[in-house]
Amino acid sequence: MTNSPNAMAKLLRQAHYVASIHHQRDLPPDAGVEVAIAGRSNAGKSSLINRLCDQKALARTSKTPGRTRQLVFFEMDPLRKLVDLPGYGYAKVSGDLKTHWQGLISGYLDQRVALKGLVVVMDIRHPLKDSDRELINWAGMRGLPQHLVLTKADKLKRGQMMQTLARVRSEVASPVGVQVFSATSGLGLEELTEVMAGWYQPALDLIGQS
Repeated sequence: MTNSPNAMAKLLRQAHYVASIHHQRDLPPDAGVEVAIAGRSNAGKSSLINRLCDQKALARTSKTPGRTRQLVFFEMDPLRKLVDLPGYGYAKVSGDLKTHWQGLISGYLDQRVALKGLVVVMDIRHPLKDSDRELINWAGMRGLPQHLVLTKADKLKRGQMMQTLARVRSEVASPVGVQVFSATSGLGLEELTEVMAGWYQPALDLIGQS
């Protein structure tokens, strides 16, 4: 099947950087299928993208929260893109810059027709902060499919990991997927890849018809 995790994994390995967008007017054409990766600053978003795409430095990682200040587009092929959203929830960002980021993110999430799924990345040790809940609730009202990924799962013992997973699942609406993930060990990689395959399937169908 074209939407199998193995086929999707192969496609993700083809991801390459195409653009960094600071203003909505500069967005690429609103076509094909896009999946966005969102998360609080320092939640492990860049490490997740690098592991997901099996590339060491596709997304830049930084020990300085709030470094990513634009929408970063990666392309697998002309119909499929992955979008790295600016990290949110970092208090030291200036008010004007924070307003700009929020406008850029909300405008993209609210208006982008090509956007078919949102991965919300959270550090498993600090899940469901207020800013996470706001994003999850807003995306839910928009009807945007979501999948919550609890990163850095290797930092917890298995019992703690499973308790946190169960708690987060109990606190979000049933259509929202929740899983654990470790960029270090690869835990949860296949599950996440399978979710992505489902979201990208419309573009895969288009390719099959061409």
